[in-house]
Amino acid sequence: MSGPAAGSNDRPVAVVTGSGRRRIGYHVAARLAQEGFALLLHYRTAAQEATQNAQELSQQYSVPVLTAAADLTEESQVQELARTTLEQFGRVDVAVHCAAIWKRKSLEETTAADVREHFEVNLLSTFLICQTFGLQMVRQEQGGCLVTIGDWADIRPYPDYAAYFASKAAIPGLTRTMAVELGRRHPRVRVNAVLPGPVMLPEDLPAEERQAVIAATLLKREGKPEHVAQAVWHFVQNDYLTGVCLPVDGGRSIYAAGW
Repeated sequence: MSGPAAGSNDRPVAVVTGSGRRRIGYHVAARLAQEGFALLLHYRTAAQEATQNAQELSQQYSVPVLTAAADLTEESQVQELARTTLEQFGRVDVAVHCAAIWKRKSLEETTAADVREHFEVNLLSTFLICQTFGLQMVRQEQGGCLVTIGDWADIRPYPDYAAYFASKAAIPGLTRTMAVELGRRHPRVRVNAVLPGPVMLPEDLPAEERQAVIAATLLKREGKPEHVAQAVWHFVQNDYLTGVCLPVDGGRSIYAAGW
């Protein structure tokens, strides 16, 4: 863990996983910092980038920002991440799980190890984050809000990402399950999912496929990570939403044109 000691803090506190690099997690963290949240930025290996992100967000928005490393496929490390949050801030109001992997491979090349890796990083880690931070929220009078990140395209998968889409397709079911399990234990603990569409598309996606994906949206443009961050903030603000899986996809999931 790095960053200045947070000390006693009456601010709401958010944990954002996968926020070391400048991808969706960073933009979610920036939106929450803008709204006055103290932050714990999780990373796995991007220590230097995470430290830089924390410093920039803290300076720009005048909020406490700490960083912590963890392998979120390991139960003990997720539990340690929660302990760190409580030791430094005394509470956790929001947890947004953005950490994920996506690796392009043909079906012929995909191995059991590839599938296992995607399920552990994308699904098991989501379960552990929701379980660990959700049960902590159950113990808090104010409850809390969990947001998972799925993918709209689990209903229309892109080719050559079989392991990725199989793992992401389970996120809506897990989100609804956690909404029920945690909501039964505390009516102020909520769990929702954002299902991004063509937002920060994979860098290895061929240009022709990229254009086809964008053309197949109703809005005819690629989304921005800020669109996902805005959806996360909507879930944080609206305390009568739970078990909702929201596509943020420019209408792609309802549009029959394209592939």
